[in-house]
Order: sequence, then C-alpha cells, then structure tokens
Amino acid sequence: MLDIRGSVAVITGGAQGIGRALGEYWVAGGGKVVLADVSEERLEEAKKSLESLGGEAIALTCNVLSEADCSWLAQKTIDIFGKINMVIPCAGITRDCPVLDTDKGAGKVIGKMSLENFQVVMNINLTGVFLTVRECVEQMINHDCRGLICLISSTSSLGAAEQLNYSSSAAALSVAPRVLTAEFFRRGLAGRIRCVAIAPGYVDASLARGGMDGEHAGNAVDQVPIGRLIDPYEIASLVGELYRNEALAGEVYYIHGGLRLGSRG
Repeated sequence: MLDIRGSVAVITGGAQGIGRALGEYWVAGGGKVVLADVSEERLEEAKKSLESLGGEAIALTCNVLSEADCSWLAQKTIDIFGKINMVIPCAGITRDCPVLDTDKGAGKVIGKMSLENFQVVMNINLTGVFLTVRECVEQMINHDCRGLICLISSTSSLGAAEQLNYSSSAAALSVAPRVLTAEFFRRGLAGRIRCVAIAPGYVDASLARGGMDGEHAGNAVDQVPIGRLIDPYEIASLVGELYRNEALAGEVYYIHGGLRLGSRG
C-alpha cells in the first residue's frame, strides 16, 4: 500500500473543478501538489486554497498542447520535489452539439458540428493527456519513482448523443490504462508504475468542468439512481484509494451513482 503522505502529485487542469478538488484532497492527506493550468489567476487562487489547508503546493502555468510546456512541467516538479508519484491529467473541455442538426419540420440538415469543435476537444482531451503522461512518466522512470497515472475518462465513453468529440476522447482514454500497463509490464516497470482511469458520471457543475446547472442538472439527476450529482470530492476519494491500493491497475473505475446511459444518451 502506498501512502499519500509525502507523495508528489502533478495535476493539470488543477485550477478548478475535479483537478482542484484532487489537489485539496491530496494536501489534506499530507501530500505535495503541483498544480498546472493555463489560467494564472485561477491557479494562484487554487494554490492559496491548498496552502490554507496546511499543504505544500506550487502553481505552474502550462499549456498541455505544448511539448515544451509539458516537458518543463515534469522537469520542474523533479527539480523542486525530487520525485513524481501521481499524475492526474484533468485539463479538458467540452463542445457539445449534434454531428448533423435537422429542421423538425422539413427534415433537412440545418447545422453541422464544425471541424474546429471536433478537433479542439480531441486535441486538449487526448493529445494534452498524451503529452502530460509521456513527459511525467519519463521522469518517473529516470528517477526511480513509484506511483500511479490516473486518467480521467467519462461515462460518455459509452456513447452520449451530441458528444461525438467528447465521447471519442473519453473512449480513447478508457483503453489507455490497458495499453500503458502492458507496456510497463513488458519493460519490468508495472510493479512500480501503474495506470488506471476513472469515469465520472454527471458531476456538480459548481465545481467541475463538464457539469450541468439549472434545467440540465435537473434532467440529469432524474437519470441517476442515487438522486443527485457526483461531488468532485467523492471522485478525489476514489483516486486516493486507487493510489494507495497497488493491486489496482490497468482498468477503468466508474463513479456515476448507478447511471446507465440509454439509447438517447
């Protein structure tokens, strides 16, 4: 079993939502946190929040689509803390819309998902995770670190209407733990560096990206057996257990309150 105390977590998208909740959970458990995000203002606010809990945290401005930034993020973490034990890429966006929208009366196409909206979601949610993980794991291997790569997928990976871009990126991340675990196994690293993914359902919009509010939140809650949205701190608690329990590897762990997506998404 691993101990959060003294461990170092790198969290992208750490200025808000699930990333911030994970940072607060980590320092509350005695760990150290490197928060990375593109928003300096929100980063500084999140850093102060972690420090108010008595934690040790640094904030680094990072664009996850930049190879140079991701390399610098990983190296800077090693320079400051000497190790990386947890990598949690939370940076991500949504751009929901139908692939083809039709007029209800005439039945003709009146709109399409733009190439830009498809590509920007895939780039940030998938390429950004790839670069973050690649650079951090390189440092973990070279500095004999022990720990976990925890990816953030989604129940949308099962297929949600009007989310072809987001669902595709989430589905790709849901298979990544098996791919990386197999690669670590082949190279004799799987006992030291593990990879898993979590797949949240509908998350409280007041704290997390991709959440819903107002009428959309009400409709979502009606589909969740436990009768409410998922709290980001419940997600953080799951991540903490995945980190501690070294028998957990190569799988996707759902946290959705019993949600099952229907044929209408």
